[in-house]
Amino acid sequence: MSEASTDLGRRRFLAGVSAVAGAAALAGLPVGRSAATTRPGGGNYPFRLGVASGDPTATGVVLWTRLVPEPFVPGGGMEPRRVPVEWQVARDERFRHVVAVGSAWALPELAHSVHVEVQGLAPDREWFYRFRYRGEVSPVGRTRTAPRPGAPVGALAFAFASCQDWASGYYPSYRHLAREDLDLVLHLGDYVYEGGIPADGGYRRQATPDVLRTAPLDLERWRMQYALYKSDPDLQLAHARFPWLVTWDDHEVKNDYAGTEQEQAGDISALRAAAYQAWYEHQPVRAPSRHDALGGPRIHRRLRWGRLAQLDVVDGRQHRSVPPCGWGEADACPAAYAPDVTMLGFPQERWLYDGFAASSATWNLLGSNVMMARLDHDGPSGSRLWHDAWDGFPAARKRLTDAWLRHDVRNPVVVTGDWHSSFVNDIHGDFDRPDSPVVATEFVGTSISSNGDGEVYGPYYGPMIKYNPHIRFFDGDRRGYVRCRVDRGEFRADLQMVDTVGRRDAAESTFASFVVEEGRPGAHRA
Repeated sequence: MSEASTDLGRRRFLAGVSAVAGAAALAGLPVGRSAATTRPGGGNYPFRLGVASGDPTATGVVLWTRLVPEPFVPGGGMEPRRVPVEWQVARDERFRHVVAVGSAWALPELAHSVHVEVQGLAPDREWFYRFRYRGEVSPVGRTRTAPRPGAPVGALAFAFASCQDWASGYYPSYRHLAREDLDLVLHLGDYVYEGGIPADGGYRRQATPDVLRTAPLDLERWRMQYALYKSDPDLQLAHARFPWLVTWDDHEVKNDYAGTEQEQAGDISALRAAAYQAWYEHQPVRAPSRHDALGGPRIHRRLRWGRLAQLDVVDGRQHRSVPPCGWGEADACPAAYAPDVTMLGFPQERWLYDGFAASSATWNLLGSNVMMARLDHDGPSGSRLWHDAWDGFPAARKRLTDAWLRHDVRNPVVVTGDWHSSFVNDIHGDFDRPDSPVVATEFVGTSISSNGDGEVYGPYYGPMIKYNPHIRFFDGDRRGYVRCRVDRGEFRADLQMVDTVGRRDAAESTFASFVVEEGRPGAHRA
């Protein structure tokens, strides 16, 4: 590629988020013989944020790392030029049986991150991978490919997590999660938070560099926010152990935003563009494509696990309407039922419903960033709801439940983040008619660290549960993740809780377990 075309690619990239795909394509071009000898000077160990993999298919997976010897200086301690990074995939963790090798460009336009979309692997087995740069070797990561589409599969084991505010505590749950026997991890949003970090590190009580004490407003500062979070050794451990599927929620940009608007800040387009780019640079995801009908990076995607399961992960922030009845807690109103109000954007809705129609899976799983079930705050005397969740978009929710029914979707189960609390919910076909049939089950997981040990939601949400008979279980006081196992006969969810986020070595226990039986929507206590 000529220097002229490289410069053009950089200018297109800097023009907006849509050009991330172009820069990612450049990063994936083969490294020439002369370029492979480039050696920028200076710097310490470059793999300080670890390695990760994600978005598995039956024949491939995305491998990720970032060269960042100095995470909290502009440019991450790298010179502003592209450099080659070697990668390997092997059948064994000692790399005696290497099956794929290559080199990828680490570009300054993408913070010297590397996203390798490996293809040609055998389905349904584990693999090991690593990177090399300037004689330095990364930690070894383990990943796996999905079963072939339509293949008979005995089980799928995964965990889902969300909400990991750095200043609210350590991540002991990830240390425990890394010891599980899982096929993948699903992260449902709030991977980072948009605020500055206290000088004493908040709940972690560790000194924070001065540059991190103000909120991220531009791309370089967002990169440092991700570098801080990804420096956590237990988060790195969980990333290195399993492939991840990742979507975003609000705190990756700004609290409770909708599309390009936020209640106090107004138009946040520039902030959102920088935040979205930094998200891509630090996640094991495929290059985001631009679709004119969507108008932004496409991150919703679908994973098929043989004939057993289909998992649809949606983007519930980028394309949603401004909530018609008010931001946050507000009374319900007729405007939310207007046909042009959407949570997902209509192109994403069509993609989702077309996937429902085509699915032959025994279990159809939906990864949602916010709660789908109704949460009535004040019972028969009023209609107070939280409008940042699906309650603010009742017509859009009804279109989704109608699609499940229309296409006779088997065993829909929703897994959800956001609430820093645990819920097990029946999903009715129409929440405005409490006697409508239960069509699906929802599991809402608590936070990894957000709210810490002291700020609990039990006293706030607890009194509301009596107004919501479809909520089968609630706990607002604990931190952790949800471990799930799916087989042909049942979906099992274990709520894995730690006793504190004040220590990395906190103990973990199974707080409660629930089962959904095949052909019978609704969970019961295991």
